[in-house]
Amino acid sequence: MTSVGRAAALSGVLIGAGTGLGFVRDLALAHLFGASAGTDAFLVAWTIPETVSPLLIEDAMALLMVPVVTRLLARGDGPRPLVATALPRIVVGLSAVTLALAAAAPLVVDVLAPGLTDTGPAVQCVRLTAITVVTFGVAGFMSATLRAHHRFGPPAAIYLAYNAGILALIAGFSGVVGITSAAMGVACGSVLMIAVQAPAFLRCLREAPAPRGHDLDLRIGVAAVAPIVVYTVTRQAQVFVERFFGSELAAGSISHLNYAQKVAQVPMVLSLLIVTVTFPRLARASADGDTAQVARRIRQDLAVASAMVLAAAAFLVAFAPAVIKVLFEHGEFTEDDTRSTAAILRVYALGLWGQSAVGLAARAFFAQKRPTWRPAAVLALGLAVTAAIGGAFAPSAGTPALAVANAAGITLAAVLLLAGLRPGVAPVPLRRIAADVVRLVLAAAGACAAGLVTAAALGAGTPAIVQLAAGGAVTAAAFAVLTIVAGPGPIVSWVASWIAVGPLGALVRRGRTESGESSEPADRTDTRDRTGGTGPGAGAASGGGDPAGAAGPDVPLGRPLP
Repeated sequence: MTSVGRAAALSGVLIGAGTGLGFVRDLALAHLFGASAGTDAFLVAWTIPETVSPLLIEDAMALLMVPVVTRLLARGDGPRPLVATALPRIVVGLSAVTLALAAAAPLVVDVLAPGLTDTGPAVQCVRLTAITVVTFGVAGFMSATLRAHHRFGPPAAIYLAYNAGILALIAGFSGVVGITSAAMGVACGSVLMIAVQAPAFLRCLREAPAPRGHDLDLRIGVAAVAPIVVYTVTRQAQVFVERFFGSELAAGSISHLNYAQKVAQVPMVLSLLIVTVTFPRLARASADGDTAQVARRIRQDLAVASAMVLAAAAFLVAFAPAVIKVLFEHGEFTEDDTRSTAAILRVYALGLWGQSAVGLAARAFFAQKRPTWRPAAVLALGLAVTAAIGGAFAPSAGTPALAVANAAGITLAAVLLLAGLRPGVAPVPLRRIAADVVRLVLAAAGACAAGLVTAAALGAGTPAIVQLAAGGAVTAAAFAVLTIVAGPGPIVSWVASWIAVGPLGALVRRGRTESGESSEPADRTDTRDRTGGTGPGAGAASGGGDPAGAAGPDVPLGRPLP
């Protein structure tokens, strides 16, 4: 195994550990605090790190800083000029934002969740989590610098450290300060994200050659990354909409939405691993002007990702109550909480294809040399649909209406983005893609029906874990058989190829520089810059990764939340 392969494997292990620890964090919150007004208050404050993470660690910061550092290294300079000029400004600017958020915490809570009856805990949690604005900014700067130097271990470990800090504070102080201990843990964990990278970052500075000039020009990078910033914030705004309307409902509603979303996003993370391996090829083909190869890549990736998320959706719709019962129905999380969360999960599952398709199509747009605003514009339209449906039906239908709104808005955005690929990116065969997806949807519907029949046959008296084991086998087998019967052409061979190869295996064998996940463009930018491109699209010819712990996201469902 090459050194790059070992780095990729190590990054994958660390990111997977961070993701697992993030899930343990969610289970601990459910066990200790259930779904209550207190957890609602914390989740309002959680909106801050949810939003800041994709902006300052994954997308904007990485796409801006990695090309700059790479150019410095290519001409024989080190990162010292950049660190000396940019980092202090970043710290000062983000510190000002942190202080402003802390001072305006009551207003922030009123804007995000106007229906909360007791805003005191939410205000306190907002003031604690506001520190992530500056700490995430510094951690993202370090991560981008290290990845540009091909040092992937410390950046991959940041969410492992982050979630460890949260769990430690919850374990130590939940009995004293309640849910506030989780907000304290967010603040502590964000500092650990800096600490885990500091030794390697300082080594990079010490080993760097003496600077020969200070002609750093960030204007091109800022202009190029602006569409990605707007796209990221717009997609994250789905969470804002849900919590805004959810705050007007019964206590615990925001928490039910959050728990359901955390489960639904698991197949999303797995499907986005596809993009990790194939995005560099897509970007290289785009940079070379090989639009036919771009079109083939998009169709194949979409077919495989669709198969993964639709099969998972079939299982989740059929066995949502058993899934939630096994995962969360412990301690303060009651049987009523399970019923409410399972109902939401079933609806969220219907939007999984849209979430996956949006992530894939948006990356196809961002693989171009010139920045594009189309993904942000389309997401804004989808967000408007989400807000309209949620506002109209949530007061009468409750949280399931908010999940319907999410699924409808993101699915509309997915369809519009895919439709825009042909005129804007490559000659994608839209009719063939539609036929592929329809066949897979029909297979998923049949598999879901088989799962529901199995659940009914097993009965409520069967242990939930037995239901999941038997139901998973039946649903998977039905989906596989129906997919073959539907005659989807190359889909079966594509999926079989992915099962045989595996994303991590492909990373190791090909010696690529991705870190093992889907959303960190840092490594992608590195290769791009070596090929001479500029901007987020050109930089795509290189490598990437996503916050573990469930950072994201990308957004509701689309990106793991931090």
